[in-house]
Amino acid sequence: TPTCGRTKNGHQERRGTTAQILAPVIINFKKIFDMIYIGMIILVITSVIYFRQLHTPTHYLILSLAVADLLLGVIVLPFSAVLIVNPCIYLQTFICRVRNICDMLMSTTSILNLCCISVDRYHAVCQPLMYRIIINVRVTVGMTAVSWSLPVLIGIGITMFDQKKSKTRCLFFQSPNLLFLIIGSGVLFYLPAVIIFTTYLKILMVAQRQARAIKNVACLSIKPGKMMNKKQNKATRTLAIVIGFFFMCWTPFFLCILFNPLSNNSIPVSVMESFKWLGWSNSMFNPLVYAFFYSWFRSAFRMIISGQIFQGDFTNSKLF
Repeated sequence: TPTCGRTKNGHQERRGTTAQILAPVIINFKKIFDMIYIGMIILVITSVIYFRQLHTPTHYLILSLAVADLLLGVIVLPFSAVLIVNPCIYLQTFICRVRNICDMLMSTTSILNLCCISVDRYHAVCQPLMYRIIINVRVTVGMTAVSWSLPVLIGIGITMFDQKKSKTRCLFFQSPNLLFLIIGSGVLFYLPAVIIFTTYLKILMVAQRQARAIKNVACLSIKPGKMMNKKQNKATRTLAIVIGFFFMCWTPFFLCILFNPLSNNSIPVSVMESFKWLGWSNSMFNPLVYAFFYSWFRSAFRMIISGQIFQGDFTNSKLF
């Protein structure tokens, strides 16, 4: 663990660190990350804003998720990458709190947006006749507002008033008050996780039931039956991948922040930071879902990358 001190000029110095070895690796990784991750998120945002066919409640939720993931990549991850190279730079209380508030806001907003998308998909698949009545633009705006405002309130409470201080590095979401951690992690992760799991489980069950129904009537029309069954299987696999990757990325970190106070803070900070980066990787995964599993994104991707949208008005293009 690096230790930080003060020189005669009052500047911070770092001792016993491997930052000089890690710096080139982190910088190169950051460049690759910026090109792929941020570039793909910008494509998602541009697609939803530009193409009118994507001006739907579902895609507005995807837009909100993409904005949260973009801000995470632009604001939080650069802070954290520099933190690995030079932990001493964040010892100032103000900078540490700003970094933690941004982390709380972007990370948990991304999680809550995923929760809202799962609710939207639940009504679309399980209650299709009532979907347009239940999920409209006004409801979508309300869900988006909650997804952004709730992390702000809880994040400010944790990072400003009950943040654990350290003499060696800026810690995040590590409060000595177990009640703060239970409320914060419960509202911002465990409750959304339960909603995501139950809604997607219900969607998977309905999809499987529809697939069996299609298979039973396939004898009347073999080719359409096979095509519909193939689409259902693809949708089922997509949902399974999304929910599986979400829990794989975020569960270790939120388990640690609950068990760490109970074990007298025995979990090393480096382990907590590693699990935090694993959680952030979920935001890196989100745009890949659109690229590989959604035909509308691939169509929009080709039109944007080729510059076709700059050669005329293609806002009314049919993407799916």
